Amino acid sequence: MEPHEKLLAWATSQGVKLTGIAPKRIPGRGIGLIATRAINPEEVVLEVPTACLRSIDTARKPVIRHLPKSVSVHGLLAADLALDSSSKYAVWNAVCPGPEDFNGMPLVWPKQLRALLPLAARELLAKQEAKLVRDWAAVSAAFPQQLDEARYRYAWMLVNTRTFYYVNARLKRRTKDDHMCLQPVADLFNHGDEGCNVAFDHEGFTIKTTKAYARGEEVKICYGRHSGDFLLVEYGFVMDDNCWDELLLDGVLLPRLSARQKEKLEEVGFLGKYVLDRETVCYRTQVAVRLLCCGFREWRRFVDGIDDGERSQQGADQLILELLREQRQIAEKTISEVEALTVGDQQQREVLIKRWRQIRDLVDANIVRLERNH
Repeated sequence: MEPHEKLLAWATSQGVKLTGIAPKRIPGRGIGLIATRAINPEEVVLEVPTACLRSIDTARKPVIRHLPKSVSVHGLLAADLALDSSSKYAVWNAVCPGPEDFNGMPLVWPKQLRALLPLAARELLAKQEAKLVRDWAAVSAAFPQQLDEARYRYAWMLVNTRTFYYVNARLKRRTKDDHMCLQPVADLFNHGDEGCNVAFDHEGFTIKTTKAYARGEEVKICYGRHSGDFLLVEYGFVMDDNCWDELLLDGVLLPRLSARQKEKLEEVGFLGKYVLDRETVCYRTQVAVRLLCCGFREWRRFVDGIDDGERSQQGADQLILELLREQRQIAEKTISEVEALTVGDQQQREVLIKRWRQIRDLVDANIVRLERNH
């Protein structure tokens, strides 16, 4: 019997209910959940009772007792996983990714590859790494002999990639970042642009389809409306096609602003976080570029909503085109740099190149749109 088949038998015995789906190994993609028959929209395909969840309530008391109260739930769950030598969750653990399966996550990449990540990914990675460092500092101080950093980092990445948003009475008192739990079988769902609806109450989780599935089709959930940079840093993959993809333009726009202009944008709450999606640039970008191509009074009227910006749109679009062409050059240059490298493993270099090609294609689509409009 394969590990995922053992998991299914164990989970069923624990009260987990699967309807019309079953875990199956997918070539090149690990394990996913496949429709075993035709499934209708609004059909409940998975129920996981609260008793099956691994959460702040199930962390073992000796682990909790030794850790400071300030430790994050992420850090606590990772410590509980890493220190658990019992057989209680052995069947569940057997289907979890191994340490080698996290090679796609920039957190474990060589510094030379990490330095070539897109700006948004680098910023996300810096925050992620800071969280890991804080959690490891707390856990290593509490368990200096029982745990090494590599083992803890592996458990931390398992929690990072496989938890679900969850709130109970104890978690309500904590910040949103601490609202999480692990659940069996449900953590086998892969990500899609659109997916099943995931809901929970005091009884447990219910996962319901939002569309019809044919027999043999993979059933997915949506991890969130995330960009390729977010998916890469948090989960270690990028999708072939991502309708929620976007690009941070701060790297090409901020250097064009003077200190005084940055100050003005800061005053009105529009400094930084300039985003390009599949269709257009965000309003924040429109505000910033007008400070570069309009007089101050006209810019202020636009910010205040008095001027609709139609008269200045052509000038703004021309400047946006310049920014996008510069961003495209950066993408091409970085792709060439990564292709010439031998550091890291091939999978890491390939996913980084794939991400930069997605950025180039996103930029190209917007350049074509703007050129067509003018």
